[in-house]
Amino acid sequence: MNSSLNAARRRWDLDEARTDVVDVLVVGLGATGAGAALDAASRGLSVAAVDAHDLAFGTSRWSSKLIHGGLRYLASGQVGVAWESAVERDALLRFTAPHLVSAHPYLLPLTPAVSRGQAATLMAGYRMGDALRAAARTPRHLLPGPTRLAARRTLTLAPHLRAEGLRGALLSWDGRVVDDARLVVALARTAAAHGARILTRCRALALSGDGARVRDELTGEEFDIRARAVINATGVWAGELTPSVALRPSRGTHLVLRPGALGELRVGLHVPIPGERARFALVLPQADGRIYAGLTDEPLDGPIPDVPEAPESDIKFLLDVVGTALDRPLRRSDVAGAFAGLRPLVDTADTPGGPAGASTADLSRRHAVLRSPDGVVTVVGGKLTTYRRMAEDAVDAACPHARASRTARLPLVGAGPVRPGPPDRLARRYGSEAWAVRDLRREDPALAEPVALGITRAELVWAVRHEGALDAADLLDRRTRIGLVAEDRAAALPAAEAALAYS
Repeated sequence: MNSSLNAARRRWDLDEARTDVVDVLVVGLGATGAGAALDAASRGLSVAAVDAHDLAFGTSRWSSKLIHGGLRYLASGQVGVAWESAVERDALLRFTAPHLVSAHPYLLPLTPAVSRGQAATLMAGYRMGDALRAAARTPRHLLPGPTRLAARRTLTLAPHLRAEGLRGALLSWDGRVVDDARLVVALARTAAAHGARILTRCRALALSGDGARVRDELTGEEFDIRARAVINATGVWAGELTPSVALRPSRGTHLVLRPGALGELRVGLHVPIPGERARFALVLPQADGRIYAGLTDEPLDGPIPDVPEAPESDIKFLLDVVGTALDRPLRRSDVAGAFAGLRPLVDTADTPGGPAGASTADLSRRHAVLRSPDGVVTVVGGKLTTYRRMAEDAVDAACPHARASRTARLPLVGAGPVRPGPPDRLARRYGSEAWAVRDLRREDPALAEPVALGITRAELVWAVRHEGALDAADLLDRRTRIGLVAEDRAAALPAAEAALAYS
């Protein structure tokens, strides 16, 4: 079946969902929900998957873009979580999304704030992480091992580090995804290729074990979707549909630094957070020249917003932490934008210090699959790297008699061989479909016109025709990340509107 998602297919799938009884209804189309739709559909089950907004509207698009092997979890004794992370990283790097996920180098500068004993402990941790890599059978050519660099080499890779007192750096490698929202789009499209009905702008109003009452957010029409099993994969909002689910939401903020704010930064940076054990700020240069810096971990109290805001206190904290390793402080004017995501951490009584006393940074990142009395299966917790295992576990719980999961080796849309020719940027974002995007520009030279960050009008048209984009926000905030910077978003808005009309 065709993998293309667009307005016409949505109308068709909505009509079918009104009358059919599906094997599985998935609510939520972030990484876990889209992953569950793919997992179930690839087992031969009939699937409908709904989201009140868009693909990757929630937490999945606000990640650090890391596909990591769980080194932090080793440090806190969560060996099972670390192992699961290493295995899932291997699957993404080698089998399911090698066009979107690749290895990236990171430096931990050995400043005077990092003692020699701490440096030795950290290197031991990196070597344990490399042992996990080997155990997960990830080839070293895909993910090199850790090493120590001299100060001169360190400053070549990160010239804005403070040279005074610098003893060099620890170099490690981990996975990163070119764009977390694009990973979700690939999951949803692959699920659609296996027959899943992917329905965005379709809000679940109430769940039961045999279906859901939903509302088409484009028309206001309400109707029922009947299902033999229901999976709640709405992340931090899961408790709104399944009140028995207890979560401790945590806010993670990232800065978007202007191109050039850190000079010619060629690697990611891990900067120790003063006063914290085994916690680091992450600095990650992007292909478009922007630089992401994060990540806070603050509890969120009160109502859960659809789009969380990054408070000034988080912005100041990150500027101060990253600045401890630099030759000059970062200024507020270096920040072009900021974004915050909400982690759906599971509130458990066995968390060290108890759920009332533990900070959200101490809560386990292990996921949980819960069944409510009415039969709804809810999957919460976890992280982007382990979305596939979370989805598999959820489908196993919802459909215990289904055939085994196939997704550990199932390539996503775009994961095939890339023929030489398209620009590297297209190949990194579209994989084997890069040629098709390039052909749009050849068919109509006007579509080769740049919009922002190297993105052309052809990519916007492709997103409308094949990636389920229904409005300008879908195009600017999720199919591309132009919208992370307000002035870039405003400048690109006419092109997005034109793409919707063109298609």
